[in-house]
Amino acid sequence: MSLLKKTLRNYWVFCILLIASSCKHQAETINAADENSLTQNRIDLSGTWQVKLDSLNTGEQQQWFSNSLEGQDIQLPGTLDDASIGNADTLTPALNNYVLSSLARKHQYIGKAWYQREINIPKNWDGKEIELTLERVLWQSTVFIDDKKVESRQSLIGSHDYDLTSYLTPGSHTLTVIIDNSDFYPKINVTGDRYPIEVNQEMAHAYTNHTQIKWNGILGAISLEVSDKASIANLQVYSDTKNEMLDFVFETTQNNLSNLSLEILKADGSILFSQQITESEKNGNRVNLAIKKPESLEYWDEFNPVMYKAVLKTEKEQITQEFGYRTVAIEDAQLQLNGHRIFLRGNLECVIFPLTGYPPMQVEEWATLFEQAKNYGLNHIRFHSWCPPEAAFAAADKAGMYLQVELPHWSLKVGEDAATTAFLEQEAAKIIKDYGHHPSFLFFSMGNELEGDFSVLNKMVNDLKQIDSRHLYATTSFSFQKPAGTRPEPEDEFFIAQWTDKGWIRGQGVFNDIAPNFNKDFTANSAHIEVPLVAHEIGQYSVYPDLSEIEKYTGVLAPLNFIAVKNDLEQRGLIDLASDFTQASGKLAAMLYKEEIERALKTPSFDGFQLLQLQDFPGQGTALVGLLNAFWESKGIITGEEFKRFNSELVPLVRFEKAIYENGESFEAQLEVANFYKELKNQKLQATLKDTKGKVIAEKSIENLNLSIGNNVNLGVLETKVKVNKADVWTLELSLEGTQFVNSWSVWVYPTQHAEVSKNISTTQSFDEAIKLLNAGKTVFFNPDVADLEGVKGRFVPVFWSPVHFPNQPGTMGLLVDADSEALSDFPTARHTQWQWWDLCINSKSVVLDDLNVKPIVRIIDNFVTNRDLANVFEAQVGAGKLIFSSIDLSSDLKNRPAARQLRSSLLNYMASDNFKPQNKLTIQDLNRFKK
Repeated sequence: MSLLKKTLRNYWVFCILLIASSCKHQAETINAADENSLTQNRIDLSGTWQVKLDSLNTGEQQQWFSNSLEGQDIQLPGTLDDASIGNADTLTPALNNYVLSSLARKHQYIGKAWYQREINIPKNWDGKEIELTLERVLWQSTVFIDDKKVESRQSLIGSHDYDLTSYLTPGSHTLTVIIDNSDFYPKINVTGDRYPIEVNQEMAHAYTNHTQIKWNGILGAISLEVSDKASIANLQVYSDTKNEMLDFVFETTQNNLSNLSLEILKADGSILFSQQITESEKNGNRVNLAIKKPESLEYWDEFNPVMYKAVLKTEKEQITQEFGYRTVAIEDAQLQLNGHRIFLRGNLECVIFPLTGYPPMQVEEWATLFEQAKNYGLNHIRFHSWCPPEAAFAAADKAGMYLQVELPHWSLKVGEDAATTAFLEQEAAKIIKDYGHHPSFLFFSMGNELEGDFSVLNKMVNDLKQIDSRHLYATTSFSFQKPAGTRPEPEDEFFIAQWTDKGWIRGQGVFNDIAPNFNKDFTANSAHIEVPLVAHEIGQYSVYPDLSEIEKYTGVLAPLNFIAVKNDLEQRGLIDLASDFTQASGKLAAMLYKEEIERALKTPSFDGFQLLQLQDFPGQGTALVGLLNAFWESKGIITGEEFKRFNSELVPLVRFEKAIYENGESFEAQLEVANFYKELKNQKLQATLKDTKGKVIAEKSIENLNLSIGNNVNLGVLETKVKVNKADVWTLELSLEGTQFVNSWSVWVYPTQHAEVSKNISTTQSFDEAIKLLNAGKTVFFNPDVADLEGVKGRFVPVFWSPVHFPNQPGTMGLLVDADSEALSDFPTARHTQWQWWDLCINSKSVVLDDLNVKPIVRIIDNFVTNRDLANVFEAQVGAGKLIFSSIDLSSDLKNRPAARQLRSSLLNYMASDNFKPQNKLTIQDLNRFKK
């Protein structure tokens, strides 16, 4: 079916939605004879306005629109929060759900606010069409000209536009805009009952206090524009890269158009194509012009984000539209752009702009954000339950960033309220009309984790497909409702999921329960899905708060949550460890992200993943899951260059069985490359395995390698026999010679023979026996049975999302290891959790050292709500004796637990040395605190 037929099919649906949307098309319409006077056709209304709050809704009764407001000055664009207008926050820093829900608004106001200013209409505007644009408003605006009410608009995602032609005459007028940020459609939103302040419970990001705030004001463009009545409008460009065609669709009020011409301009303004139009198809008031792709017209994608401008002219007027030549499609259940397979390396954007509480409206700010995203290897941004402003799309077009837009919708009650459904349909049509022309706009989902009547969602998607074929559509971005969340809906063109009907397709359901292995992917649970498949919100590994950020919050939001954590650490005497907590927990999160991303890249049936997320999420219980902070700045955990080693358009990958190998075992690594860059011929792949000192253990070269787009597997094997008599950590590196594409992995190697326990060391698992031995002045290795310990259950992965939002979970955040301690000289480790610690963490409990004079050898980082002083391994003088205490099981099934055996050996060797001289002292009573 031709693009024209697709566009015109079910045209009545388009008309209904278009009328409901009352949208303004972004393409410019100007008088061709007066192009240079464009600035005279627009009055910029930014600047000083008067504002008056109307919480009692008495303004219209008292006719505030016809009198001076006698309010306060306010600068627009901007918000009441920016102006410090509203109810001042009275919270104080404390570790409770009031404070830890999110950053705190310094001022807050929900309700009607009246904004007013004088405007002067030029004489030469008389008799012309005049339109008022308010680029972004939360929920509802109502406009008055002098004492006449015009009408109201509602939208969370697009401009509020008003035809003021019949209200404005040359001369002075009073313009009044009432902004009401009340909750008009509560059923678009899911609420979080963890948060005791009711206004902070809604979580959909288009209307929330968790990331964006429920601001009242006007953002972006505020302007009056004048024009002659247009005969041509709403130019849209449809690319057909498969058939190398371009369709230009526009609306006209004329039955016949004479001297119609079309130009395509390059970014520098030079003409790439120019032609008089003699043939076109017309259906109602819509016209389609189809042309063969000009030979030099380039494809738009992440590697070549080239933009063009279409210019359609008649004798008296012209309209323009920017576009990129690209087609997103599905081929054999795989995602394709311009006929080539692509893979989404995505991240969520949840309106996290902590200085303002609202999204930037300038292209430059979005360009900076997308540049940082690309620095970390991302090519895709998902806008969770909201749609960004025009500036974001324009910046993404130029950056080559693939965008997924969503309705302002995160609901468990889809379809229950007809008015809510109608509002969402209006918003969907407005998104398509205002932003649908952008090449970066590839995907459109009806919302996040939706539940309810899926027939409503399927109908919405079907209707949108008829309106605009330039995007792929989905009913929801995952759902906990079954069977919806386990397989695609009938209308889904892509499927975002945590699991399928066959099991998990992300690491959160795997990494804590299954021993580390690096030969797995998600194929078994995903290969049967028959549309492009994207892993939903992978990661969510909590990182300890970076308290150095506190001074960065200089805007409308106060970091009371961060300050509360800082105060608590100071009271507990742990403040000096705060930075170490951030770094160690962050390094663990980065390691887990690496393995999760690599498993996704190894899965041929995957079409991408969406991280939650690269940057912190300061709401929903202070969910600091980012390797970057909420400002998209580095925390010093991992650089963009390091992250791109496993997250880029081409990633060298290996498969090997486990993290730890013992002397005499065979190490074998299968080599492969995930290539979503371009076909590469005659490449050389180099694999090298080195020990800690840089000595080459084994190497493998594969030459004359042709890499196709997609998963290049079974490229070769690097193998060697493990021959060690001392514990070491080896590094396996795989690189594509002559390129920046390189990746690496750690492999721990242990000897099988261990020193016998010195006769001077007593080992026991009994509290009673340990106390008896210590009282007798003995040197004691005390390793109680984990079941006998009072403490926190061991866990390898850190807190999921937030300990406030999900309080019923083991609440620790990884290890902080004294890696320089002689006690660990035979157990190679970094200061943070690594894969060799998995068995040790799982088979442990963390004991609470609060108020004890002990410096742990292996410390556990507690979550930031409880901030307990936790440990797994420490040394101390107890009575007349000397002690190493381990709450990690280092006694059972040692034959099958090489890490436990090696750590035990390292500790015992240290205890047998002359350097074992514990400095800290404990009493027997202190030791008994750990007994269950």
